[in-house]
Amino acid sequence: MSATIAVEPSFLSRERTIAAPSFNRWLVPPAALAIHLCIGMAYGFSVFWLPLSRAVGVSQPIACPAEMGFLTSLVATGCDWKISQLGWMYTLFFVLLGCSAAIWGGWLERAGPRKAGLVSAACWCGGLLVSALGVYTHQLWLLWLGSGVIGGIGLGLGYISPVSTLIKWFPDRRGMATGMAVMGFGGGAMIGAPLGDWLMRQFATASSVGVWQTFVAMAVIYAVFMVAGALGYRVPREGWRPAGWTPPAANAMVSSKNVDLDVATRTPQFWLIWAALCLNVSAGIGVIGMASPMLQEVFGGRLIGLDTPLAELSAAQKTAIAAIAAGFTGLLSLCNIGGRLAWATSSDKLGRKVTFAIFFALGVALYAAVPTFAGLGTTLFFVLAMGVIISMYGGGFATVPAYLADMFGTKYVGAIHGRLLTAWATAGILGPVLVNYLREYQLASGLPAAQAYNQTMYILAGLLVLGMICNLLVRPVAARHHMVEQKTSAVSQAEAPALTQTPTAEATTSPVLVVLAWAAVGVPLAAGVLITLQKAVVILLH
Repeated sequence: MSATIAVEPSFLSRERTIAAPSFNRWLVPPAALAIHLCIGMAYGFSVFWLPLSRAVGVSQPIACPAEMGFLTSLVATGCDWKISQLGWMYTLFFVLLGCSAAIWGGWLERAGPRKAGLVSAACWCGGLLVSALGVYTHQLWLLWLGSGVIGGIGLGLGYISPVSTLIKWFPDRRGMATGMAVMGFGGGAMIGAPLGDWLMRQFATASSVGVWQTFVAMAVIYAVFMVAGALGYRVPREGWRPAGWTPPAANAMVSSKNVDLDVATRTPQFWLIWAALCLNVSAGIGVIGMASPMLQEVFGGRLIGLDTPLAELSAAQKTAIAAIAAGFTGLLSLCNIGGRLAWATSSDKLGRKVTFAIFFALGVALYAAVPTFAGLGTTLFFVLAMGVIISMYGGGFATVPAYLADMFGTKYVGAIHGRLLTAWATAGILGPVLVNYLREYQLASGLPAAQAYNQTMYILAGLLVLGMICNLLVRPVAARHHMVEQKTSAVSQAEAPALTQTPTAEATTSPVLVVLAWAAVGVPLAAGVLITLQKAVVILLH
């Protein structure tokens, strides 16, 4: 005679995150935002480059000997790092983000968002602590390992952890749900960069630039928010649906069937969407990386009322122009964030394929028109065009998870999205390299700096034409790729008791908790927007 022993699922298991009937789905987006606003600081790490470039000299950088080798520079303690060396952390962020999301996306679907969110917090905050040790001991390799590698893995897991969860909670508003979360990644730098700058000023002394202390403080702050966000994740029961919502009528471009992860990545639809995202991001990220110098070189003295090229201005005049360019960069950040929410939400009405078609068609027109706008003598049309371009860059990131859910169903969409993010890693190399090398080629050919970006804009427009073709070729996934769905009787014993209580309507309890959760992420985000607007307003006055 044998007896079956029931095993209680662990606290970190997916089964323990199945929502109770009283759970309010509007608690999930702020949980996702809490994590995305923290890891989004990856966009703002440039605030540390200049202080780190004088970590030894403090007031002035101490240059390393010209004959010092690469390996020696990684462990040298008597001279300062170059900004070009520090910039590799930025590259590592996004390469590791794409790779880790692709590698561990399948594990995330099995483990659930809570465990993935906590691992993300451990990696991102732990990476900051390792970087703090690297600054304290002046070991460059520890910065690359800490924030670049370990932190980059945290970025990937944190970025995709809420995707499938939000899509399942908001089947009626897939685009809006993922747009709210992904918006946080774009907005993280608006909060983190001013916070990092303020902390460095508080910790700075005559013998320290205050960076390692800032890393420790930010690791602690981020750990609180990220752990709270991870613990706030819940997944809906099988068959749950919002109150009063019924699945829409059959739509060829919105499948109700699921496709297995490995099968999905072998379909032409996956690779066409991969290419469309890669090309859209390559164009946008190339512009983001050169936004500040582009504005300064294209308009030069006109930004301060002088008809003088940038190279002929005085140091004080260049400083004034640099401040205006910083405002322009901040304005683009707002467009990036706003575009993530606005375009993704619009895609719920327009459809994902139509939304991506707008990105490419409008993008081609605007990129091709930028050289003309630059020659009009005013920044207005140039800034507006760039703002719309960057909004579509962010909108592509926010819309693509819902696009994947429409194509491949919701069961493995988080893992499929993780593999698709290798397109981001590819674009992170392709876009900046294309823009930077084309600029150098134009200057070497004797073109004035103000015209060095014209050919670049036309080539980026050409990339978007290719992206438009890829998007137009997307068709519904063939029925032979659909999974044979398991029947309810096959549900695991650990989950079965919860599934029998499946609610048929959205819970409306805990309104106070919902308000507090949104305030916890909304107040810092609003503060970041206000700071950015204050810095950006000067660009609108020229």
